[in-house]
Amino acid sequence: MAEFVQSFERGLAVIRSFAAAGQPQTLSDVARATGLSRATARRLVLTLEELGYVRSGGGRFELTPRILELGYAFLSSFSVPELAVPYLERFSATVNESSSVAVLDGTSIVYVARVPANRVMTVSIGLGSRFPAYQTSLGRVLLGALDDEQVSGIWETSDRTSVTERTVRTLDELIAKLEEVRAQGWALVDQELELGVRSIAAPIQNGAGEVVAAANVSTHASRTTKAVLLSKFLPELLRTAQDISRAVAVHPAGR
Repeated sequence: MAEFVQSFERGLAVIRSFAAAGQPQTLSDVARATGLSRATARRLVLTLEELGYVRSGGGRFELTPRILELGYAFLSSFSVPELAVPYLERFSATVNESSSVAVLDGTSIVYVARVPANRVMTVSIGLGSRFPAYQTSLGRVLLGALDDEQVSGIWETSDRTSVTERTVRTLDELIAKLEEVRAQGWALVDQELELGVRSIAAPIQNGAGEVVAAANVSTHASRTTKAVLLSKFLPELLRTAQDISRAVAVHPAGR
């Protein structure tokens, strides 16, 4: 592609390497993580430092809070997270569990809004957290809005290395699950992402009826049975998703 700017791609790869490492890196660390030469990695890291996105100390480099500007640029242009939070807060207080909103990005879901409950769970989730779409209730709702050919492409390129004994193993199993989601209008995933974690999700639609995000609630299997999840949590979740959808539909950015 003639318009493709390789240096920009490499700069983004450097930023992602810091996020993946989760700790300060040397220039050699960055070069190794990105597959770039050390000289190229050095130029890119020093450019990011000059721009204020990276800082250095003791021969190591780390991202600065300014990097959040890049993520907030998306959040400020996408009305759903801001509109969703009041409804998520009401819902989370009602069921006393964490609730979230996510969007589909490639093969993954990305959390764009979250209201945590005062519970301790093994899975650590914050804004920007990513998980394989096929393995989550949020992802099942978002994948259900696609056709089977698109789902097949996502399945083939998904990271399927971290699974539980309950995780779907084949594309046919996933398609069958998505047919259920399309028919009933919500998704239940029982311990497929992590043993002990159950969640249900419902779609958030814009004014044109397009699924633009999904809302969910997660709970621990030892605390909440599937029967309670479906009888108590599901009606409240569906109401919450509908309220958010109505708010998005009348918001200028949601039309």
